Amino acid sequence: MKNNFRIAILFTLVTTAFFGLAYPLGVTGLAQLLFPSQSNGSLLMKEGRVIGSKLIGQSFSSPGYFHSRPSSAGTGYDASQSSGSNLGPTNRQLLDRVKSDGEKLHAESPGAPIPVDLVTASGSGLDPEISPAAAEFQVPRVAKERGINEAEVRALVQKHALGRQFGFLGEPRVRVLELNLDLDATHPRK
Repeated sequence: MKNNFRIAILFTLVTTAFFGLAYPLGVTGLAQLLFPSQSNGSLLMKEGRVIGSKLIGQSFSSPGYFHSRPSSAGTGYDASQSSGSNLGPTNRQLLDRVKSDGEKLHAESPGAPIPVDLVTASGSGLDPEISPAAAEFQVPRVAKERGINEAEVRALVQKHALGRQFGFLGEPRVRVLELNLDLDATHPRK
């Protein structure tokens, strides 16, 4: 009995040291060595300070910027509150929000079909990307607000467009934060 107790204590200490310390530190060190940007959150820097992440969306409300998908994560794009709203398709609160967002977008571009990702939140509520259709829908507003040609704005959208991962996974998309940063760098607001 005494021997079994000693083995159990020793096994607990060894596995705790390995799985609780050595393994996590080893994996973290390897990630830092092989994938430093990704392991630190794919952060975007400007003038020495963090301005966002490639992985988490941000809210842009000014008409001179491309707008992200709506977020249901906390007060908006709050990574600690990542989740969908869990509101069903017949929920009055969801229907009212989608209707309100749709009316605003319809006023922005009367007659143009509204891309679904501009009125619906993603499952995580943190999407940093929009569909190419959502970006195209916003091109006239951004071009008008910045006083530039729509073709120039479309060229920037193309520059920040991503295809399907490995050619077949997911959908084509456009990174909103990087696109807006490029807009500010190449066509500052007047």
